[in-house]
Amino acid sequence: MDTAENQELSQNDLFEHFKFIASKGQEPLRVDKFLMNFIENATRSKIQKAAKDGNIWVNNTIVKQNYKVKAGDEVKVLFEHPPYEFLLTPEDIPLDIIYEDEALLVVNKPAGMVVHPGHGNYSGTLINALTFHFENLPNNSSNRPGLVHRIDKDTSGLLVVAKTEVAMTYLAKQFFEKTSEREYIALVWGNVENDSGTIEGNIARHPKNRLQMTVFPEGDEGKEAVTHYKVIERLGYVTLVSCKLETGRTHQIRVHMKFIGHTLFNDERYGGDKILKGTTFTKYKQFVDNAFKILPRQALHAKTLGFEHPTTKEFMKFNSELPEDMIQCIEKWRNYSKQSS
Repeated sequence: MDTAENQELSQNDLFEHFKFIASKGQEPLRVDKFLMNFIENATRSKIQKAAKDGNIWVNNTIVKQNYKVKAGDEVKVLFEHPPYEFLLTPEDIPLDIIYEDEALLVVNKPAGMVVHPGHGNYSGTLINALTFHFENLPNNSSNRPGLVHRIDKDTSGLLVVAKTEVAMTYLAKQFFEKTSEREYIALVWGNVENDSGTIEGNIARHPKNRLQMTVFPEGDEGKEAVTHYKVIERLGYVTLVSCKLETGRTHQIRVHMKFIGHTLFNDERYGGDKILKGTTFTKYKQFVDNAFKILPRQALHAKTLGFEHPTTKEFMKFNSELPEDMIQCIEKWRNYSKQSS
């Protein structure tokens, strides 16, 4: 039996944790550096150890850390244990439930709580809490109990959770067919020129940095994405906007607002944690740094959620208040813009 067959056999005994296909434009890049761009919370030393232990495969062959990834390569990380996100541990974490009946519940998620377990976040998630408080939640298509949709870790606000198979199917269909209603409040850099508008542009993973999404305006890659925005208040170097989602892509509002030149305030992943508009005065820099401290996350809140109830067929609409960190940050900018005008 040759080495290739040995590897193939041993691969069948391993669990796939990550799989990436290098994009057409991928310049040759060491596999450890390549994976650093793709795996959230990964360290170079962990990736190098994985390579040393024979856990990194390219095109179904084990490679060393200095292997150069080329366009079209299939890169996998395999381990002897299943991914931790499939080993769910119920945890007694309090939930802010704003509505509940036999079919579903609506939860107000705090900023900082991850919705489902994933690499680097295996506990303290919304799903860990849900599986503690509720038995026999139905799985979605990704085997995640109760989840109809999700919002990012550092986004606060409303989520609907299905308690029965019927509710899961009925609610998921509404999100897929764009009949659910979702409104977010965001604070963005810059003075948004138009009072309202629609942003259209396919969204897919960034070819160079897989932790980011990006817009493909030609529509040659990614999935269709549509965001309707409306200016609520202009605050000088930042603007408070309402965003209504027609589609629900990963990071959609964050990516679309950046695409039109208005990155979310303090959105670290997309560069909003730097001063993108304003003056060069030291006092202004101190003011912005203080605003970042008040709101240590992207300024995004899922405020309104509407859907047709799976059993009663009644259209239900829920609203949540802006969290305190966003209120304080907006008030700070409001005072600053009054003083500056």
